Amino acid sequence: MKIVVLGGGESGFGSAVLAKKEGFEVFLSDSGKLKEEYKSRLELEGIAFEEGGHTPEKILDADEVVKSPGIPDTAPMVKALREKGTPIISEIELAGRYSKARHICVTGSNGKTTTTTLIYEILKAAGFNVGVGGNIGSSYAYQVATSERDWYVLELSSFQLDGTFTFRSDIAVLTNITPDHLDRYDHKIENYVNSKFRIIRNQRPEDIFIYSVDNELTMKYVCDHQEHMTMHSLPFTVKETLLEGAYLDDKGMINISCNGKETTIDPSTMKIKGIHNIYNAMAAAMAALSAGVSGDVIRETLASFGGVEHRMEVVAEHDGVLFINDSKATNVDSVWYALESMTRPTVWIAGGTDKGNDYEQIKELARSKVRTLICMGLDNKKLMESFKGVVPFIYSTSSLSEAMECVAKVTHPGDCVLLSPACASFDLFKNYEERGRLFKEWVGNIDELKKRLAELD
Repeated sequence: MKIVVLGGGESGFGSAVLAKKEGFEVFLSDSGKLKEEYKSRLELEGIAFEEGGHTPEKILDADEVVKSPGIPDTAPMVKALREKGTPIISEIELAGRYSKARHICVTGSNGKTTTTTLIYEILKAAGFNVGVGGNIGSSYAYQVATSERDWYVLELSSFQLDGTFTFRSDIAVLTNITPDHLDRYDHKIENYVNSKFRIIRNQRPEDIFIYSVDNELTMKYVCDHQEHMTMHSLPFTVKETLLEGAYLDDKGMINISCNGKETTIDPSTMKIKGIHNIYNAMAAAMAALSAGVSGDVIRETLASFGGVEHRMEVVAEHDGVLFINDSKATNVDSVWYALESMTRPTVWIAGGTDKGNDYEQIKELARSKVRTLICMGLDNKKLMESFKGVVPFIYSTSSLSEAMECVAKVTHPGDCVLLSPACASFDLFKNYEERGRLFKEWVGNIDELKKRLAELD
C-alpha cells in the first residue's frame, strides 16, 4: 500500500515516519522548502520525498493521502485527489490507528491551547505517562512512532478534525465555538460547527464529552442532536448551578462534580486571570478528574500554571509602558477577551489575513479601552473602516518594523501596548508564533528604537 504525505512540516514529517514504521511505501511531497533536520531524518529512514513543488503522477498513484491541516480543500492537488476518489486523512486519523493510549482531545475557537496545556501539566504532575500533541508540541504521529504513552492530550483544530473518520476521543473537550476560519468553510457557520463536533464522532456511552452551556453555537448543536449523543456529557458554566459538571457558585468558587468525584477550586489562587481562564480551568479540571487525577493535584497545578506563550503573555514594561503579546488571538472573539481585560489606555496592534471577520462585537470595548489602533498588514482597509469613529487615532502600517516605530512615537507612561491581531499571520509571517516572537524581540529593543527615532527628528 502506498501512502503519500502532502506537506512536510511537523505534522507531515511525523506522519511519514509513522507510515514507514508501519510498513507502508511512503512518499512525502511539499510545495515549499523542507527543514534540513526533516530532510536528514527522511533520508535516514529511507523515505522518498520532494520539495519545491508536487509531482502529480506520484501523488495521484497513492492508495491513501495524509494531508497537512494547512492545505485547503481548494488546492489543485487536493481537488485532483478528490476527483480520483483517493481517501484523504489527517495525521490524527493515521496516528490514532496505531496508538494504544487513551486520548483527551480538546478543540474550540478559543482557549484550546491553554486548556490542552493545563490538562497535560495536571496529568504530568500526577505522574501519568502522558504526551501532548496535535496542534501544539511534537507531532502526535511521530510520538506514536517513537514512544509508548498511556495517555495523549491532543489539541485539535477544525482542519485536523476534518480528516478524522475512525479516530475516537476517550474524553472530548469543546471549549466554545465562535465564527472563525469561515473562509475555509464556504463562509457558512454551520459547516464550521459541524467540523468542531467531529471531536465526539465515534464516542461510546462510557466516553466523556465536556462542553460549555454558556456558548450559544455549542448549545444549538447539542439541542438539535441530543438523541444521537449517547456519551456521558459534562457541562460547565459561570451563569447557573449544575447538579453534575462545573459551575461558579455565589462565592466565586469553582465547584466540580463528575462521575461521583467532587472538588472545589478558588480562582483567586490561579496565576492565569480573567473569565476566559475560569472556563479553561473548569474544562481542564473536569477532564483531569475524569482521568483519575486527585483534586489536590489539580488545585496545585492550577495555582502554579503561568499560561502559554503568545496568549496574553506579559513581555516587559519599559518607561511605564506595558507590552503584552497576544499573537495567538487570530479571531475577533479572542480579541474580545483581551480587550475586556485591559485596565490601562491601550495601543492596540491588529491586522493580518482577514478570515471573514465581523468586528461589531468588539466595537464598544474598543471605544472604551483603545486610544490608538495600529493596523499591521498588507491590506488594512477593512480594519481601518471598521474602527473609524470608534478609536480616536488609527494608523496603517505594512510591517512589524513600521508598527513598532509607530508604537515608539505614540505611547506614553501608563499605556499598554497590546498585540492582539484578530487575524491570521500569513500575509507577513510564517505563523502566529513567528509574529509573537518577533514582536517580543522588538519590545526588547524598544529603547534603542526610540533613541534612533529621536536622533532622526
